[in-house]
Amino acid sequence: MEIDLYSDERFMREALKEAVKAFDMDEVPVGAVVVSNNRIIARAHNLTERLQDVTAHAEMQAITAAANHLGAKYLTDCTLFVTLEPCSMCAGALFWSQVGRVVYGASDPKRGFLQQGGKLHPKTEIKTGVEAESCSDLLVEFFRRKR
Repeated sequence: MEIDLYSDERFMREALKEAVKAFDMDEVPVGAVVVSNNRIIARAHNLTERLQDVTAHAEMQAITAAANHLGAKYLTDCTLFVTLEPCSMCAGALFWSQVGRVVYGASDPKRGFLQQGGKLHPKTEIKTGVEAESCSDLLVEFFRRKR
C-alpha cells in the first residue's frame, strides 16, 4: 500500500523512527515530530534517562526544537505527531504553545492527559489512533524486556 507523502500515517511513521531511537537508548520509546507546511521542522524522542530530567519527554523536546526553528513561541500552524498520548505535563506545554493539531498513536489509559483531566488549547484539533498498533507494540516490547 502506497502512503501519501503528506498523510498522518507517513508523519507518524517518522515519529515511530524517533521512538525506536529512544528504545535503542533504553529510554521509554516515545517519539515525536512537528510538521509545518507539510515539512518536518522538529524531531525528538524521550531523553529523560540520558539527561536525568523528568521533563525531557519527546513532546517537550519537539516543542522546543520547533519553536527554535520558527523563531516563535506559538505553534498555531503546526501539527505534533507523537507515538503515545501526551501526559498532563506535555498537554500543558502544548496548550501554552497553542499547537494547531495533535495526532497521537497509542492511548495511555494510566498517564494520558485525557484520563488525568488535562486539556489542550480550545483551538487545537486532536486525532487519535494513527498507527496505534505499531506505537503500542514498541512500548509493550520495551516494558516486556524490562520485566
